[in-house]
Amino acid sequence: MCAQAADSPEHIGTKTIQKLQRRIIPYLFVLYVIAYLDRINISFAALTMNKALAITSQEFGLLAGIFFFGYLLFEVPSNLLLHKIGARIWIARILISWGVVSMLTGFAHSVLHIYILRFLLGVAESGFFPGIILYLTYWFRQREQAQAVALLMTALAASNILGAPLSGVILDHVHWFGISSWRWLFIVEAVPAVIFGALTYYLLPNRPTEAKFLTQEEIDWIVAELAREERRKLENYKISALQALAHVRVWHLAFTYFTSVIGSYSMNFWMPQIVKSLSSLYSNTVVGFLVMIPYVVGLVVMILVSRHSDRTRERRYHAAIPLIIGGIALWSLAVTRSPLLSIILLSGVVLGIYSSFGPFWSLPSQFLSGFSAASGIALINSIGNLGGFVGPYALGVVSRKTGSLHQGLLLVGVSLFMSAILLMLLPREGQLSSA
Repeated sequence: MCAQAADSPEHIGTKTIQKLQRRIIPYLFVLYVIAYLDRINISFAALTMNKALAITSQEFGLLAGIFFFGYLLFEVPSNLLLHKIGARIWIARILISWGVVSMLTGFAHSVLHIYILRFLLGVAESGFFPGIILYLTYWFRQREQAQAVALLMTALAASNILGAPLSGVILDHVHWFGISSWRWLFIVEAVPAVIFGALTYYLLPNRPTEAKFLTQEEIDWIVAELAREERRKLENYKISALQALAHVRVWHLAFTYFTSVIGSYSMNFWMPQIVKSLSSLYSNTVVGFLVMIPYVVGLVVMILVSRHSDRTRERRYHAAIPLIIGGIALWSLAVTRSPLLSIILLSGVVLGIYSSFGPFWSLPSQFLSGFSAASGIALINSIGNLGGFVGPYALGVVSRKTGSLHQGLLLVGVSLFMSAILLMLLPREGQLSSA
């Protein structure tokens, strides 16, 4: 009886999912930490770079956001190529190319150079995040995807937890060979992308059938489970890659993500300067450690929310309620000047935004699969990431006109409320295929 129980499909399934969570998620987590660190380290470089290159707050907002135009142009074709030629080769290519471009940013001598390199960084990195989301659908059933995505997206918080103090220390202490510390910031933090790009080519399996860490019995189980989900999707709604690009629900999700990303990247790119403005006594190192605090809080809460979302199989409320909390925290942040309260409210903003990501990214796979998932997820991410231009640039404009970032935070708070409303307007789970 015990042997039979040990070999039951439920037992095999539990072992398989646990193995996937231990072997697939941690490696993708490391890659995403590297990606996000290279994407947002300009926020810390700005603490000394802006003065060195005479960059205004409005120009910095554009520098932060222009990345996403390059991202937008190549996102969908990049994801389709990943689905066609395999994640191992394509993700390795993405890592190496963005590492090289990020490193070159350390040699820029004018704001124009950085505009060009930030755009090229977006081109190089395009397809990485939606490619990872698509890749997770090759390994996890829909019922495990919110937690899988949230575990992956803890990298957003971790990149700030690790990167914020590291960046602060580099700015204050690394002046090797007489070269400015902000230049070393780009160069040093780009090296892991190149190294892990080479490792990815050899270490990352494309599909479960290539996973040497699974037994044949476990491979058969996960392949059968994913095939069963695929058949169910095809029976209920057949959507081609082109149809996904015009699907009403795909665009609904894209605009929902757009409004939440306005808040996300506004915080990522401007938080160091917000914290720096709290006291003239804060060194760059102190700023780095203070910025780390909201992301520690966000990391813990986003895991708890995603686990509860998977357990209840509910997505909309689990994504919308945290966004409302984040919006309230942003509005409150706009009217306070207390350093302690500001850090607490920034923690509320981060936990609100980040906790929504796991439940949100489990929604597209409810009605998309295969090439339709590749194109649909890429479109959602590329349109959504334009919020990464709108938010930071709008904050830069407001800061230049008012001399303070606080008024711009009210506008960003509105975007989070809009995202929550759009989520609530989605049909209930199981009905996302309806147009």
